[in-house]
Amino acid sequence: MRPRPITDRVQWLGAIDWDRRLFDSLIPLPQGTSYNAYVVQGSEKTVLFDTVDPTMTEVLVRQLDQEPPIDLVVAHHVEQDHSGSIPAVLERYPAAKLICSPKAKGMLIDHLALAEDRVVTVEDGETVSLGNRTLRFIHTPWVHWPETMGTFLEEDRILFSCDFFGSHLATSDLYGEWARVHRPAKRYYAEIMMPFRKTIVRNLEKVRALAPAMICPSHGPVYRDPEPVIAAYEDWAGGEPKNVVVVPYISMHGSTKLMVDHFVAALIDRGVGVEQFELSTVDLGELAMALVDAATVVLGTPTVILGPHPHVVQATYLASALKPKFRWASVIGSYGWGSKAVEHIGEALSGLKPEILEPVMCKGLPRAADFEALERLADQIAERHQGLVSA
Repeated sequence: MRPRPITDRVQWLGAIDWDRRLFDSLIPLPQGTSYNAYVVQGSEKTVLFDTVDPTMTEVLVRQLDQEPPIDLVVAHHVEQDHSGSIPAVLERYPAAKLICSPKAKGMLIDHLALAEDRVVTVEDGETVSLGNRTLRFIHTPWVHWPETMGTFLEEDRILFSCDFFGSHLATSDLYGEWARVHRPAKRYYAEIMMPFRKTIVRNLEKVRALAPAMICPSHGPVYRDPEPVIAAYEDWAGGEPKNVVVVPYISMHGSTKLMVDHFVAALIDRGVGVEQFELSTVDLGELAMALVDAATVVLGTPTVILGPHPHVVQATYLASALKPKFRWASVIGSYGWGSKAVEHIGEALSGLKPEILEPVMCKGLPRAADFEALERLADQIAERHQGLVSA
């Protein structure tokens, strides 16, 4: 990779990780990712924003050979996919100082074994001059760690946002058209940002006040038109849920599958949108994306030793951890001789405080009375979804 110009003073540096398929040993990367760093050259000083994953340090170092000497390095976020190459950069430029938020200083020293005297902290709204360019530091705590911040290049109205507005997308395109980036950006929000949606709403107000002309995130393409992604975040994080029911399910001997099929058809008949996921083969990122918009979640589970199936336990834990904005929840499924699956799921979801609608659990194969109960549950959901817009 080589540096790529964004303006006459701003260059993209970084690495495209075409082949990576798992992030943090947890998050699937079906389209790879990128690690974006940026250089801004002022008339008096040159700054590097973030670095790259330590597996690709040499890619960044070769690019720095083509840039002026670095005077300042800004660490927006401590996670190693951004900060992991900072030690190599500071070794290369022994006079350079590392700028970060006050909360990040100790974390960077702990994670990277940095010398304390190399690190300078900046407060929210503080500015640093590069000569003919001015950096304004914008603290964005819990987007998605407590120490995160962004930097606004005032003269060019460019926001370097780090993970905020990012997308896991390996592409040769420097700039992202919204039609291409929308789904990767939504997936990124769902998997990484959604647990912090209430603080994200407050930080979006800061972004709106800046009125950036361009957003340069740390993953994925640059936004030459920031409006679509800002508006999307406002909807994902703070908007009303949509007329959508998410149905994650698994079936061991066919009974639960019969119930799910009947229930989904009943919802469709009533004009309710449905996202259905079979949990033994599901891409959890797709499930997370569906949870962004859903007003209701209905889990379909057989019973395993009185409790829900382990795959349903995982889906319930995922929903609880991601903290989506759904309002209603229920359980449908089956059992052989007894079940406490409903109680277990209700307890697992209690932190989200949804209204639990009447569950439908059948013994063995579902019969006419069970299908009638599923119809009533569909009626309840359709009634509660009145007034909600479609996704």
